[in-house]
Amino acid sequence: MAADQPTIVATSGGWVRGERTELEFGPLIRLALDLSGATGRPRLCHVGTANGDNRSTNAMVNEAGRVAGVDVSNLNLFPMPPTEDLAGFVLDHDVVWVNGGSVANLLAVWQVHGLGEIMRAAWEAGVVLGGVSAGSICWYTGGVTDSFGPNLRVVTNGLGLLPYSSGVHLDSEAQRRPTIHEAVASGKLSETHCTDDGAGLVYHGTRLVEAVSERPRGGAYLVRRDEATGEAVETPFDVRRL
Repeated sequence: MAADQPTIVATSGGWVRGERTELEFGPLIRLALDLSGATGRPRLCHVGTANGDNRSTNAMVNEAGRVAGVDVSNLNLFPMPPTEDLAGFVLDHDVVWVNGGSVANLLAVWQVHGLGEIMRAAWEAGVVLGGVSAGSICWYTGGVTDSFGPNLRVVTNGLGLLPYSSGVHLDSEAQRRPTIHEAVASGKLSETHCTDDGAGLVYHGTRLVEAVSERPRGGAYLVRRDEATGEAVETPFDVRRL
């Protein structure tokens, strides 16, 4: 089955430490699986481009899938894609979950392989798109990233499925909030949707329908420019605890 409408779950979380494994699917990933409408054993496509398709991460994700009763496939683009039919590969899943790392590198590699158009087709077909950190920023028009070094920079070449900018890890990295506020005030970033660690944002089409968190604390926020003052204004979203 497919989701009944295009759905994205953009997060700063999703993974939790397992009881007997390195990783388990946290409540945010489980929410994405639930939203897909999958019955039986759900099919999840794990995309690790932002971390260079690290094989040890793939193994931990595969193990997490086994524990959760989820069939996991890894879309490795290094050293080459697993098939000539990348669209068919992606569309044969209920959920696409994109891991974190370098969003700048992810977007560059995806462009080479035409993954942007494929992800849009999957989204429109009801495959739930989700991810953490770089795997969140990629769905937006852009955001703030450490892809280039410890000094945060703005990227504006995201896929643009969501017509906003993204801010991740707002509560755990000291420079995130001031950098986002500065970028929004200057116009480098558009209206920006932000998440603390453990929080996520659920979109149907391009409409934000819910902010959620897999942790007791941590929030989600809207940052936009006040045209009268030229300053960035931050407003918290109501958050449902999973």
